Amino acid sequence: MSNSSSITQFLLLPFTDTRELQLLHFWLFLGIYLAALLGNGLIITTIAWDQHLHTPMYFFLLNLALLDMGTISTILPKSMNNSLWHSRAISYLGCATQLFLFLFLITAEYCLLTFMSYDRYVAICKPLHYGTLLGSRACVHMAAAAWATGFLNALLHTANTFSLPLCKGNALGQFFCEIPHILKLSCSHFFLKELGLIVVSVCLVFMCFVFIVVSYVQILRAVLRVPSEQGRHKAFSTCLPHLAVVSLFISTVMFAYLKPPSISSPSLDLVVSVLYSVVPPAVNPLIYSMRNQELKDALWKLISYNFLKQ
Repeated sequence: MSNSSSITQFLLLPFTDTRELQLLHFWLFLGIYLAALLGNGLIITTIAWDQHLHTPMYFFLLNLALLDMGTISTILPKSMNNSLWHSRAISYLGCATQLFLFLFLITAEYCLLTFMSYDRYVAICKPLHYGTLLGSRACVHMAAAAWATGFLNALLHTANTFSLPLCKGNALGQFFCEIPHILKLSCSHFFLKELGLIVVSVCLVFMCFVFIVVSYVQILRAVLRVPSEQGRHKAFSTCLPHLAVVSLFISTVMFAYLKPPSISSPSLDLVVSVLYSVVPPAVNPLIYSMRNQELKDALWKLISYNFLKQ
């Protein structure tokens, strides 16, 4: 029997034990990682460069891109390193750091998506009050609240999780450090306090979810009352990217944590964890750029400007 004081490293779940498939996994994840960095980096650069995009919606989008870059950088490099060098190990401190950063960024992103739904609600349902309700100071405060909530949530969960005595080895059933899989290694009568924190977090997540749903119900009602087809199309084009990102984020996380135990398996858990930890940061830039003509125009201006300078 082992305890947390004697554990110096954890063993992560590998995608495969076959060397050829490990190398394929490395190159696949490297491609996804570089695409995510490029896409989110272009969004950040474009918004910062173009004065016309210095609005609340794009300010929140810039923060979302920063969080997406952080999230995927927390997960993929270690996984790629382990596949390349045929390893499963992650140090105790490395696991705690990865868990903290992942919780911090994923919580901040969810809070930010909630504030972004409020931004769309005010823009469409209360356009005359948009400048008052979403001034620069209000936007900074909301973004700061999202980042601070993520930091506090991650600090509480990480400190509590790694204070638990671990009695069941050091092998995690996941390709990165995650609370449920660490709790499975803890002594059964010690993890009730962490479960209490998880219940509180779930309640907050549910409240944000209800807020997002109510916001979009009001948005849909307002859009359907717009007399012109062009007006409805413009309203939908500003909301659909955000709605798609929210739907992808929430659906994958809910499936990961609420799927029936009867259909659970290590291979399915790996696929689902990739869906909610890797896919959203990689495809979010694509979702926003496909439906947002203003962002595409600004991006082409930025590219053309840099080429012309040369």
